[in-house]
This record gives sequence, C-alpha cells and structure tokens, in this order.
Amino acid sequence: MTAPVAVRALAARIELVVFDVDGVLTDGRIILGADGSEYKAFDVRDGLGMVRLREAGVTLAIITGRSSTVVATRMRELAIDHVYQGVQDKRAALLALQSKLGIGVERTCYLGDDLPDLPAMEVSGFAVAVADACTEVRHRVAWTTQARGGRGAARELCELILAARAGRGPSGCSVPP
Repeated sequence: MTAPVAVRALAARIELVVFDVDGVLTDGRIILGADGSEYKAFDVRDGLGMVRLREAGVTLAIITGRSSTVVATRMRELAIDHVYQGVQDKRAALLALQSKLGIGVERTCYLGDDLPDLPAMEVSGFAVAVADACTEVRHRVAWTTQARGGRGAARELCELILAARAGRGPSGCSVPP
C-alpha cells in the first residue's frame, strides 16, 4: 500500500477513527435466519488492525445506521467503547462525539462506503472510502483503500495511520484487494 505524501500527512494527525459497519467492517451483506437472527461476517485482520490502533492511543468509534446485537458483541470483543447504532444522522452523532472527546474535525478520520456516510465525512479531516464504495463517496474522499469493505479495508486504514504516526512507510500484513 502506497499513499501520497498529503494523505500520509492527514493520517499522521488522526486521534479519532470512526467506522461505519455494513459495507466497511462487513462486506455489506446482511444474512437473516428463518428465526429472524442476523448474521454478519467480520474480518479478523480488520479487528487486529483496530486493536493495534487503539493500543497506539487512537480513539475508535462505530457509527452505524442499523442496530444489531452482533455488532455490539463484536465491538465489546474489540474493546471499542464508542458504539452508536441505529443512527439516522451520522453527522450529528459524530459532531457530538467530537465535542464529548474534545477532538477536532482535523484530527478525525471517518471510513465509510455509501451515501448515508457523506454527512459524517464532511466533518472529518480525513474522509476515507473502501474500494467498493459507491462512486459518489469515492469521488468525495481524501483516500480510497485498495481492499474492499469486510475484506481488509479497515486493516489497511489502520496500518496507514500507524505508519504515518510513526513517520514511516506501512508495515504489517497488507491485505490484497
């Protein structure tokens, strides 16, 4: 993964990373069982990247439009404290979180994939899209991952931020698209 100097500069100052879930931490499919149970697949490498980023002192958050016990369970496993589900106004939720944490727009990164993410991306100093994001989102962000949502995009972003904060090129386990 190679990112332009300007992108690495944006990544180096990040203190808060916010992830959408469906299409970002998952491949976007929602599997419903006959009994109404919801199933999602999360990439374990994305999870490790998120843990490493959190351990490096970066605050992580989830803002998603859907509500799911599966998401709550996975975020508890990853020790992510800021989990907002069932959010219709992602911009307002992100602004409230930034205010609560005292972290400005310029130190916030948002990783999304679809139109409901755009308002939150507008109040993020480093807006990022997954490789398979919708065209309008990809055209309005500072950087697009090479990996698809649910297939290593979150890990790729985490590695970029870790490397940029350390003032070096990316290391670790790059994930193919």
